[in-house]
Amino acid sequence: MGLQGFPELVGILNVTPDSFYDGGRYASLEDAVRRGRELFEEGAAWVDVGGMSTRPGSEEIPVEEEIRRVVPVIRELMQSRPESVVSVDTFRAAVAEAALDAGASRINEVAGFSLDPASLGVAARAGCPVVINHMKGTPRDMQRAPVYENLWEELLGFFESKIDAFVKAGGDESNILLDPGIGFGKTLEHNIEILRNLDNLHALARPIFLGCSRKSFIHGIANCGFRIADLNSQSAIRNPQSPEDRLPGSLAAAAWAAGKGVRYLRVHDVAETAQFFKVWSVLSSPLEGEAGRGVHPAGTPHPASPSRGEEVNNPESEIVHKAKQND
Repeated sequence: MGLQGFPELVGILNVTPDSFYDGGRYASLEDAVRRGRELFEEGAAWVDVGGMSTRPGSEEIPVEEEIRRVVPVIRELMQSRPESVVSVDTFRAAVAEAALDAGASRINEVAGFSLDPASLGVAARAGCPVVINHMKGTPRDMQRAPVYENLWEELLGFFESKIDAFVKAGGDESNILLDPGIGFGKTLEHNIEILRNLDNLHALARPIFLGCSRKSFIHGIANCGFRIADLNSQSAIRNPQSPEDRLPGSLAAAAWAAGKGVRYLRVHDVAETAQFFKVWSVLSSPLEGEAGRGVHPAGTPHPASPSRGEEVNNPESEIVHKAKQND
C-alpha cells in the first residue's frame, strides 16, 4: 500500500492518438518520456504504458504499430531511470514480449488472456506481476448492451478460471493482481454494483487493481440525480460530458476504493490524487494536543488525546511539521 495505507498510484501514459482522455498528447517520444518522468516525480509507484486504445468502439491497430509506439518509450524511461517500475498495457503476446525485452517489469493484460491465447504463456513465463483485467467482449463491441445473468458470479468465476489457467501454465499465483474492469463491458448500473461491492474480490486473496480515472460512469452518476431508478434511463448516459471535467468524480472513486482495500489505483492525475490522499492521511491522524472528540473522515473515532507534555508517537508528525514550516 502507499501513503499510510492508501493505494499505490499507477500513472497512465497512453502513447496513442485516440485514447478517450489523453489521446494525442504524448505522440512524440520526447513528450512521452517527459510525461513518464513527471508521473514518477508526482508520486507514481509505477507507470503503465499503452500503445493501443481500448476505449469503447475502438479499432485494433497492427501489432507492429503497437510495438513501435511503446517500446522506445519504455526503453528511454528505463535508461534514464533504471530504478523505475514500468508496465505495458496490452492484450497481445508479441507486444508484451517486446515491452519486457525493452525493460518493462509488469504486464497489464487488459483482456485477461481472452483475446490472444499466447498472452497467457508469455505472462506466466515472465515471472513478473500481471494484472488480469475483466473485459466482456472486445473493445469494439463490449459496450453494446452488455448483459450478465449474475454479475458477481460471472466476475468471480472469470477470475478463478484465469488464476487456475495462469498457475497451470507455470505462473506464480502471488504475481497476480485483479482488475474488475470498470467500463469494460459494463453498464452504468454494473459499474456501480462492482464499486459498491469491491470487497467481494478479497475472497480470491489477490491484490485489487482498479482503474476509474475520468471514465464515463462518473458523468452517468452525476447526470442521474442520484436516483438509482434512473441508472438505466437513456438520459443518464446520453451526451456524456468531457473527460476533462471528471477529476472530482475520479477522486471520489479513489477515496471509495481506498476504503474497500484496493491496493493499486490506475490514474491519469497522479499529483492531484497523491495530494488528496496525503491531506486525508494527515487529517485522519491525531495530532499532538488534539482534543479526543469527533470522528475521523473515514468514520472511526479519534483515539484519546495524550495528557499535556506527553510524547506523541505520530507517524504523520514529520509531514505536519513540514507543512507548518511551509505556511
